[in-house]
Amino acid sequence: MSVRTRDSLGGKAAIVGIGATEFSKDSGRSELKLAVEAVRAALDDAGLSAADVDGLVTFTMDTSPEITVAQAAGIGELSFFSRVHYGGGAACATVQQAALAVAAGVAEVVVCYRAFNERSGRRFGSGVQRREPSAEGAALGWSLPFGLLTPASWVAMAARRYLHTYGLTPDAFGHVAVTDRKYAATNPAAYFHGKPITLADHAASRWIVEPLRLLDCCQETDGGQAVVVTSVERARDLPHPPAVLTAAAQGAGRAQEQMTGFYRHDLTGLPEMSVVARQLWRTSGLAPSDVDVGILYDHFTPFVLMQLEEFGFCAPGEAAGFVAEERLPINTHGGQLGEAYLHGMNGVAEAVRQIRGTSVNQIPGAARTLVTAGTGVPTSGLILASDG
Repeated sequence: MSVRTRDSLGGKAAIVGIGATEFSKDSGRSELKLAVEAVRAALDDAGLSAADVDGLVTFTMDTSPEITVAQAAGIGELSFFSRVHYGGGAACATVQQAALAVAAGVAEVVVCYRAFNERSGRRFGSGVQRREPSAEGAALGWSLPFGLLTPASWVAMAARRYLHTYGLTPDAFGHVAVTDRKYAATNPAAYFHGKPITLADHAASRWIVEPLRLLDCCQETDGGQAVVVTSVERARDLPHPPAVLTAAAQGAGRAQEQMTGFYRHDLTGLPEMSVVARQLWRTSGLAPSDVDVGILYDHFTPFVLMQLEEFGFCAPGEAAGFVAEERLPINTHGGQLGEAYLHGMNGVAEAVRQIRGTSVNQIPGAARTLVTAGTGVPTSGLILASDG
């Protein structure tokens, strides 16, 4: 990978609107309706209308195409539309795509959205049941016959190696779960509002795939989330303080697979997140000590620990203590373990709230937030900051 210092994207675009549906286990409506509700809520929050939108970005896994969402939401002509692959790894990349379009002048107002009935409809945690022939399917073929059928089982392999390498027990993962649920307990939008847990609760929860317990695994959620991206100049005329895109990055590691890369030389880290981390620090000119809040993708607790280590917040094997000592506020919305599993898009929204100063768990003086997307897959990340 070539060495870069800065890119031309930082400071060119900002998130100016955030909107979501309620987070539930049975939405009672279509995924398209959820997407449109979230998009309209984000535009209302931004003080913009459907007529202002000329770009849409979503995930390849989303069932609601950009043109269909545009039609249903009353959006007119589109000059930019895009999708990003690799499940939750797309979350921050959707914002990067929108910012690139705005910075290049091919669109002025771009909405990023993700909506699904992941609890009442397709449940990702139920494992691989049917798959069309593909290169990704061929890679899974080396793992599925041996019983590695679900995301939890794929992550458990790396988690077991992590514990073995650093002489830890599964209790190390409990600090992440307790922290997320602490913040969720005071967040009225969170599914686990009013329901904090203790380390003892974590240790008593049933095994899913050893060494992962139930409380190490994210929820299954029905809902939608959208964010609005425009230029920093336009953002300054809108109702809320802009969350300025300071840096954005995507990353795939060597020999990358979709959560089944068990043949790399080391299973105790996340090479794809290292690629993202190096880019974010280089292009922003910032360091871990400059970050006020971390919104770290938490589909499974072990990968939160590994992310902290990949980003240089602490040394390898030390992240459990880092979290236990609360040396960095993380997942102040409750994360995907405590608030909702929206493929990371609700984490982007929380990062914006921290910059605005409107989070229900506001960190005093928060001016820079780090946001990450899915781990174990090709992924992405953002640094958002206050304006000026």
